[in-house]
Amino acid sequence: MRDRISEKEEINGALRKARLTGRVIMPDEPEFDNARTLYYRWIDKRPAAIVRVANEADVSRVILFARDNGQELAVRSGGHSLAGHSVAEGGIVLDLSEMKHIDIDPHECTAWAQAGMTTGQFTTATAAHGLAVGFGDSGTVGIGGITLGGGVGYLVRKYGLTIDNLLAAEVVTADGKLLHVDSESHPDLFWAIRGGGGNFGVATRFKYRLHEVGQILGGILILPATPDVLQSLVAEAEAAPEELSLIANAMRMPPMPFVPKEYHGSLGIILMIVYACGTERGQQAVAPFRALAKPIADMIRPMPYAQIYDVEGPHPTAAAARNLFIDTVDLKTAQTIMDHLDASSAPMAVTQIRVLGGAMARVPVEATAFAHRKRRIMVNVAALYERREETDTHEQWAIRFASALQQGDPGVYVNFLGNEGPERLRDAYPGSTWERLAAVKARYDAENFFRLNHNIPPAGR
Repeated sequence: MRDRISEKEEINGALRKARLTGRVIMPDEPEFDNARTLYYRWIDKRPAAIVRVANEADVSRVILFARDNGQELAVRSGGHSLAGHSVAEGGIVLDLSEMKHIDIDPHECTAWAQAGMTTGQFTTATAAHGLAVGFGDSGTVGIGGITLGGGVGYLVRKYGLTIDNLLAAEVVTADGKLLHVDSESHPDLFWAIRGGGGNFGVATRFKYRLHEVGQILGGILILPATPDVLQSLVAEAEAAPEELSLIANAMRMPPMPFVPKEYHGSLGIILMIVYACGTERGQQAVAPFRALAKPIADMIRPMPYAQIYDVEGPHPTAAAARNLFIDTVDLKTAQTIMDHLDASSAPMAVTQIRVLGGAMARVPVEATAFAHRKRRIMVNVAALYERREETDTHEQWAIRFASALQQGDPGVYVNFLGNEGPERLRDAYPGSTWERLAAVKARYDAENFFRLNHNIPPAGR
């Protein structure tokens, strides 16, 4: 390995000689600050260079350049990494955002998509054919990160996780080779990238199975927040047809235009609901939720599925968050949630609840690296704030809150994991999953070159 390149001029010159088709953005260029900024604005790192790659050959050359010159490599798809892994301090950022090509086969109901697409862009493209795959709850997330981590969204109960609809991928490994990966070609790697994150290489393209999802019944329903309403809400979500998935956010009502002024600042539950198969039956499925309490706002309506991604909140300035899986929301748990939301001093404190089950739970636990198939409910608690000097206060609140909600074995969804230490990462991959991932890592990245992620060291290291 050659001596580490440290000077900006040397990096700039070397990258520009690397026969790249894409663009190299250096710190002295006007667009650099915007190019290094992530969705979570409190992450403030300055890489030595950002390379917006144009194709797989560029990806391979950047990997080899960074590896041979001892440069830390960050891989960016949509820039939503809560832990800040999408940018490297003093290293190289491999930015996939200009790789957005998609090939849709409406007859076979499949699509090959490059990893720089966002979930919103992908969903809009497939919606032209009345087709979709489930991702998450934001249209600005890159399909690369969300797919590699699992993908828990608005179609999870009907069609499973994103990875349950992944048929193949193309991955550039640490030696610069482009591999086609599926159930027959490199099956161990195919298993690992379905939940194991970016530990094994740079995924440049994904092949998805698509489903007929055209007109849905969906949108926002806001209910007053009481322990009884919250408990009943979760019970109704578990009993609902699998065509219905929802994300519930219990929080103090912000001054949104569709929230009456008398409710501003009071606790409410903002439901994002999708019924995926027919609006008439959807109305029947949504009726029990409307009956839980007099709605504060009801904006559920027939819409194209892609419109569900039109609802995008502001970028948080700073956040303290914890994720966990639980198995029930009884009255005591619901009261605990209300009490902790009341106790927060943050400008915005939120408890997000996603009821799981359905198609996701029918996939065997060992089929993919996502090992939480049997957990019934995923919870995310977060305090959003602006003053950095308050960080410890809000972090301690999040830790206490998550501890108070803990049920059964610890667990965490890797896509919602911040910088919480190696023991916490083990909770993302319980049982034999960790050992199996470490063995695959040793085979495809024995030197742990891809380490700027929720890192799984190679077996034997």
